[in-house]
Amino acid sequence: MLLRISSRLCRNQHITRGIAISQRNLSNLKEKRADDVVITFVKRTAIGRAKKGQFKDTPVDELLSSLLKATFEETKIDPSKLEDIVVGTCHPPSPLYISRSAALSAGVPSHVPIQVINRLCSSGLMAMRSVAHAIQVGDISFGLAIGVESMSLHPRPTPELSATISQNPQAHDCIQPMGWTSEMVAQAYNISREKQDEYALISHTRAARAASENIFADEIIPITVQASPNSGETVRVSKDDTIRPGVSSDSLAKLQPVFPNWGNAYTTAGNASGVGDGAAIAILTTRQRAEKEGWNIAAKWGGCVVVGVEPRHMGIGPVFAIPRILEKTGLNKDDVDVWEINEAFASQFAYCIEELNIPMEKTNINGGSIALAHPLGMTGVRLVATGLAELKRRDEDILCTSMCVGSGMGAAAIFVNERP
Repeated sequence: MLLRISSRLCRNQHITRGIAISQRNLSNLKEKRADDVVITFVKRTAIGRAKKGQFKDTPVDELLSSLLKATFEETKIDPSKLEDIVVGTCHPPSPLYISRSAALSAGVPSHVPIQVINRLCSSGLMAMRSVAHAIQVGDISFGLAIGVESMSLHPRPTPELSATISQNPQAHDCIQPMGWTSEMVAQAYNISREKQDEYALISHTRAARAASENIFADEIIPITVQASPNSGETVRVSKDDTIRPGVSSDSLAKLQPVFPNWGNAYTTAGNASGVGDGAAIAILTTRQRAEKEGWNIAAKWGGCVVVGVEPRHMGIGPVFAIPRILEKTGLNKDDVDVWEINEAFASQFAYCIEELNIPMEKTNINGGSIALAHPLGMTGVRLVATGLAELKRRDEDILCTSMCVGSGMGAAAIFVNERP
């Protein structure tokens, strides 16, 4: 009896110490310092349905240029003061050339450099990380991070391996279609079709509600693009055209598998992320410079991690990335107020949520990529724009974003809402 009481007391003391440490770490993370990397602006364009939606004919360079012009107009920042621009994108050809051209056409002076990053689904977040790290080491103090993708005009190309490389099982798995990895996760971790549809319904329902209440207006920056190629007419785009109101359990259950030859064939057009077009942007600087320039501070950069996983189970990346970023920042799950976890497929999303025991009431509160779509390069910044907008509505502190990454990786990041 005494041994059991002693063991219980030790366990309770350990829990108490863990809570106290977490509270100290949270307090430290929220502390405001002159050299903090901060976000002064983060917005996204509306999202268009690939091949059918409002950006189906809009090239990546036009998306980028239009977003930059709208950002400069809204924020009144002087683009000549920029020290670097980093663009996260995946599949357009010659992406650096078109990104540089887009920036110049938007009024960015030629002395401002630019680079492009491709880490597939996390490319936008990697752009933010690149700028944040450059600021932290003192290379720059003011930069832009952008995520962009036109899946209408530049769908995923089919990767090819040499015969020698493809004999390696992991190398073979690495280049398989993402739908195949969804089915492999569902099969390996016994994620039923019914469970996938349940999580998909949550996403569709929440996004439809948010759209009807005009909640996304807080994170969307309207942009002006050509109505059609070479038409000379323009259209102002400010609302997603990807959201499908009225999705129900019955309508999801009636959908046929889109990958009938793989695994258990549970993935459908209703429980997988939509294919879409769009862009998102973040302005990063130091707290000291933001205060000197009189710029509003939206959030503090808390940190970012990237991990690798088995390529065939690509979708479980957040299961390893999220604990790593919590460990890095000294936080625990209860410290996170809002989670934005990308819904590449309901199979992997369901597994990540349940394996990590993350509360759905705090996760993808206004729906996720299953409802909104997942323009690959855009998503890493889109999650931040969406999550921070929700944090501000709730007047809470900590956002954690995470996503799986094609070829077998996962990424996660922490952001701190700027409060008085």
